[in-house]
Amino acid sequence: MAIHSSQVQTQTQQQVQTLSPQQILAVKLLELPTVELEERVHAELLDNPALEEGKEPSGDDLHGDEGEDYATTDQDGEPNTDYGEDLSLGDYRTEDDIPDYKLQENNRSKNDTPEDIPFSDNVSFYETLKEQLDMQALTPEEKQLGEYLIGSLDDDGLLRKSIDSIIDELAIYQGISTTPEEVEHVLSVIQDFDPAGIGARNLQECLLLQIRRKEDSPLKQIEYNIIDKCCDDFTKKNKDRILQRLNITEKQYNDAVAELVKLNPRPGSSMGEAIGKNLQQIIPDFIVETEDDGTISLSLNNHNVPELRLSREFTDMLDEHTRNKANQSKESKDALLFLKQKVDAAQNFINAVKQRQQTLMSTMQAIIDLQRPFFQEGDESLLRPMILKDVAERTHLDISTISRVSNSKYVQTNFGIYPLKFFFSDGYTTENGEELSIREIKRILKECVDHEDKNAPYTDDELANILKDKGYPIARRTVAKYRQQLNIPVARLRR
Repeated sequence: MAIHSSQVQTQTQQQVQTLSPQQILAVKLLELPTVELEERVHAELLDNPALEEGKEPSGDDLHGDEGEDYATTDQDGEPNTDYGEDLSLGDYRTEDDIPDYKLQENNRSKNDTPEDIPFSDNVSFYETLKEQLDMQALTPEEKQLGEYLIGSLDDDGLLRKSIDSIIDELAIYQGISTTPEEVEHVLSVIQDFDPAGIGARNLQECLLLQIRRKEDSPLKQIEYNIIDKCCDDFTKKNKDRILQRLNITEKQYNDAVAELVKLNPRPGSSMGEAIGKNLQQIIPDFIVETEDDGTISLSLNNHNVPELRLSREFTDMLDEHTRNKANQSKESKDALLFLKQKVDAAQNFINAVKQRQQTLMSTMQAIIDLQRPFFQEGDESLLRPMILKDVAERTHLDISTISRVSNSKYVQTNFGIYPLKFFFSDGYTTENGEELSIREIKRILKECVDHEDKNAPYTDDELANILKDKGYPIARRTVAKYRQQLNIPVARLRR
């Protein structure tokens, strides 16, 4: 039996949405805070000779001889490589080309004086531990292993990676082959560094390392036994079980606990820095000033970001190559294409910076409009429930755009510096349809816990009743959820 097969060719139409290079650039710049934008602008100035720092000259000489008209991109935004087409700088030498990406309205505060970005000259956490490592009698291989271990510590100074994971990372990223015994040996050396407890793999080991450095005494031994043998009971405050297991008196237990609570569960935090990073002060992206009459002014903090313009020398070279296009050699055509691409990239970057500035200003203005009572009074209780969708609807921007603007951005107000995320919070709708601020509910909840009798702390049911009496009718399970978000333990652990 013969089997016949046939191939059929079909054509389907599919619509796929992709971001253009210009859109990608605009998104990346939008996510940058002010300090990183400054660095990005300076990097672009070094990379693109068609871009330069300074204001665009005013007057009719901006346009020069524009008898010929050309474009460096086609209608789809792609580079135009057709040398037969007429070319000119008409697309660039327009009013849109003026480097005014700093807004011309409400973009300056009263005291508009440039200030240097302050950085701390403190020695970083990593450098401090590295100095102690260099003082040890270790082989070059062990020191290299020690540097990697130090770099693997979390911000609190603890090592939460497993030994096996570190061995795999060393083999993959560093090309170093080692054994668990070697890693354990170098880690034990690091655990002798200051501050005590550094390099521990969990809370129990961190506390034990600190206890070992104390002078020998009967009380020290009790402290060590509590953490070594009853650590879980200690964290849960099961005093009776500890007394029974260790066969100690209540006075001995209380004396030991009084010393244990002095230990630091986060030894890295005592150095005041995150690992490998110098302490840097927050540089606000926005400045909001409130006058005595309630008037609110908004400006971008762009003092250290240079203004940009197209290089006149570079665009003149492009004009010259364009006028001589009749008898161009291959080298001249290549040079013309290079010039067009650089000018196009420079203009796209200027436009992206302008777009970033406009988006940031419109977003921050919407936040001010929605939270105006706070910006006038500075009272956190006046903050109303607000989510990304509220700002997006007011600015006619996408929610993802609002999210990018609010991430890693800060605003300086008359009442302090706040991250933009501070102004966003969900609302809680009661059975009567009344919308309450979750932030306000959490604040009241924390006040109740702070002022409770520590010998008889409130249960979640009691907290729910107290909140209901204060005008916040929420369920017990909602109280438990907010309590956990505030890192408040259950009543038994608050005694």
